[in-house]
Amino acid sequence: MANAGVSRASGTPRGPASYRPAPGSIPESPGVYRFRDEHGRVIYVGKAKNLRQRLNSYFADFAGLHPRTQTMLTTATGVDWTVVNTEVEALQLEYSWIKEYDPRFNVKYRDDKSYPYLAVTMGEEFPRVMVMRGAKQKGTRYFGPYSHAWAIRETVDLLLRVFPVRTCSPGVFRRSARIGRPCLLGDIGKCSAPCVGRVTPEEHRAIAEDFCDFMSGSTARFIKRLEREMFEAAAVEEFERAARLRDDVQALRRALEKQAVVLGDGTDCDVIAFAEDALEAAVQVFYVRDGRIRGRRGWVVDKIEEVGTAELVERFLLQMYGDAAPEALPREVLVPAEPPDRAALADLLSERRGARVEIRVPRRGDKKTLLETVARNAEEALAQHKLRRAGDLTARSRALEEIAEALDLDQAPLRIECYDVSHTQGSDVVASMVVFEDGLPRKSEYRRFSIRGLAGQGDVASIHEVITRRFRRYLEERSSVGELSADGAAAPVGEPIDPETGKPRKFAYPPNLVVVDGGPAQAAAARRALDELGVTDVAVCGLAKRLEEVWLPGDDQPVILPRASEGLYLLQRVRDEAHRFAITYHRAKRSKNLTESALDGIVGLGPARKQALLRHFGSVKRLRAATADQIREVPGIGPATAEAIVAALAKSSKGDET
Repeated sequence: MANAGVSRASGTPRGPASYRPAPGSIPESPGVYRFRDEHGRVIYVGKAKNLRQRLNSYFADFAGLHPRTQTMLTTATGVDWTVVNTEVEALQLEYSWIKEYDPRFNVKYRDDKSYPYLAVTMGEEFPRVMVMRGAKQKGTRYFGPYSHAWAIRETVDLLLRVFPVRTCSPGVFRRSARIGRPCLLGDIGKCSAPCVGRVTPEEHRAIAEDFCDFMSGSTARFIKRLEREMFEAAAVEEFERAARLRDDVQALRRALEKQAVVLGDGTDCDVIAFAEDALEAAVQVFYVRDGRIRGRRGWVVDKIEEVGTAELVERFLLQMYGDAAPEALPREVLVPAEPPDRAALADLLSERRGARVEIRVPRRGDKKTLLETVARNAEEALAQHKLRRAGDLTARSRALEEIAEALDLDQAPLRIECYDVSHTQGSDVVASMVVFEDGLPRKSEYRRFSIRGLAGQGDVASIHEVITRRFRRYLEERSSVGELSADGAAAPVGEPIDPETGKPRKFAYPPNLVVVDGGPAQAAAARRALDELGVTDVAVCGLAKRLEEVWLPGDDQPVILPRASEGLYLLQRVRDEAHRFAITYHRAKRSKNLTESALDGIVGLGPARKQALLRHFGSVKRLRAATADQIREVPGIGPATAEAIVAALAKSSKGDET
């Protein structure tokens, strides 16, 4: 393996032409290349069988490149490469560099899956049972979703003994009809073989409808019918038929065992829960029939207007049940908040169902527990939706362009830093810094700050201090970075890497945009801190929570982005992540301080043992709930000290209550 040349921009005009390698300078050997930005940071790594051919393709026809590649080339200010002996070495080096540098423009794979459903194609002449994913089709009954396709196939295999519905593809069905011989499932009794006329279309449809009824929750009547037929067969000494019916009953019972029992027998309800933020809401519905979860569905909706949970419940129920078939409506609907006009809505659903429908908010018991479970699923669905949306390259690019246009920036803010302050009535003040690059979080560069000496002075002073500390470190580290190497063979000396650790310096890279959680006062404080340090090439804005207004320093009126815009969505996501990170740090610090203050003055309990207690129990809440015997399990804590700890924590708890 051998190093090759490097091409760097000279500082005049920005663009691929400014750092295009000289003709003939790129070797035709296999190798790996790196594009770097103006700060020396690697933003893209690639490999090539022929370096000259591959790199020339970037500079030959800029207009014909993919928009993402164009953005990468305009962001970069230089390219270097390393020659290797074989393509295998190139692959290994590329993987190593991608892992080391985590370049923002390299593809990042994210797991994404659509859950499988059990589908019955009732719209066909001969309905078919099958596993389906993706968009729903008209005329098809769906059950699920299931976590795995094999779970569906196991259930279907058990039920085909009793409900021998067709499961074959159209091609297999036509072939069997043409040759006049059924497939293997028809021979072993797991298909009624409508392809060869063993049953009429009407008889086969009746079997499919019984299958759907069983999956919908009407299970008892089928088991009772089979048991009755089994006893009748045994009474007339048809023991083989009785044995087969016995096996059918066992198959149905095993299929039922695979579906979780969550409520009492006979319970027929839909359980609906929401997870929401200012712009979107995720809805999850669990369908409970005869006390068992028969399926689950989810939706995500944009909140175009300002609505609360109660209004969301009302509109969702109208949308969900407005055109539903009467048999699809349950006897009871469990919701997290009572809709504004519950009685009228219940009457409307009752009229559609032909029987009474109750809308309730469970307050206790198994139904409340189930609603909490559905709510956790809604939170997970919203998180997954945000992850998919963040992973959408087109949406991210549009978001960055919208932000640049709204804030009048020269270029899209490829690196955004957001700051938030958290405290308890002015004490235990902390701040967070989160980093988003190319619209995605870069958690390795998150930072947190403990703010001292500003208790009671408010968020504005805290924002000023945090911005000052962060950018003072940036200026210090930038001044310690040397100039680029003059010879083209070596890696640049100016790369902001700590020579002692070999890792990037903590504050070496400046953002294009600083976002602070707050309104005009917080934005002005951040701008003032940057101006005092002489940093003029970083834009600043504030994002106020109540109306999601974007404030620029010195402006009397906010910038209003459309509520459905990708730009506002990204800014909100950045702000929420900063808030989450700050709250997490604040809670940890507050818990530690509460524990240490409550344990002050106990003889024989120094800082080391306080830390040991906190590590062992994990939180002050668990430590307060522990007995003296449990506390004695911590190394170094004796019986007398354990009793003293219990007494001290009990005393502090009473003080908190008063």
